[in-house]
Amino acid sequence: MTDAAEAAGAWQQWHEQRTASVSEPYGPLALTGTHWLDDYPEGKLPAIPGQWRADGDSVVLTAAPEDGLTREGQQLTGEVRLTADAQVGLGERRLVAIVREGLWAVRDFDPGSAPRRAFRGIEAGPYDPSRAVEGRFTPYEESRTVRVENADGKKRGLGLGGELAFTLDGQDHTLQVGVQADGSLWAVFADVTSGDGSYRFRFLRPAAPDAEGRTRVDFNYAVLPPCAFADHFICPFPPPGNTLTVKIEAGERNLADV
Repeated sequence: MTDAAEAAGAWQQWHEQRTASVSEPYGPLALTGTHWLDDYPEGKLPAIPGQWRADGDSVVLTAAPEDGLTREGQQLTGEVRLTADAQVGLGERRLVAIVREGLWAVRDFDPGSAPRRAFRGIEAGPYDPSRAVEGRFTPYEESRTVRVENADGKKRGLGLGGELAFTLDGQDHTLQVGVQADGSLWAVFADVTSGDGSYRFRFLRPAAPDAEGRTRVDFNYAVLPPCAFADHFICPFPPPGNTLTVKIEAGERNLADV
């Protein structure tokens, strides 16, 4: 088997695993609501029992036995503090506490959501070896944060740790990227196909650069942001300079037609 055939086979396996993961019972297709607690000062969230309020670095939930709320299989009664990503059960649903820039919200995941029932797969371009190139990461002297619009129409900070440079179709390009806790990179980008053949923006997660800053930039592994699967995610739009002047027809492009 040739290297190209092996790369295409590995990508196909990844694509199948990715499709399975997003359609899991509590994957992104199951999100039916993101409720910001500041919008509900009385503590009553839509279609969610209990009293919910933010209190510093946690969410305080007050539950009665008839609310049917559980944690780790045990019925909740009285007051409990929830930190970020803590989960509460409500029948088959999962309620998850999140925090963004000091503001708390509760996400409602329902395995029976309409988008999950309607899901027919992810439209993706065939593997294209020309869209897998070598790149070089140059960190900023100091990490920076830029304010970008999010999918919910609000602006939030996007952390950036440096620039990723690479060449496609004979043109030099750079992307501003974030650096994850494990050293891997994360880019929010758009390209010539965005909104016309592919979703309006996508994510790319190159591996951690080596000591010389080298890493593989493989757009075959570009993925749809969570907000492509459910309207209740707050994905950041690309920062200034992250719209490429080439077509990226590789990678995930849209949800498959129903």
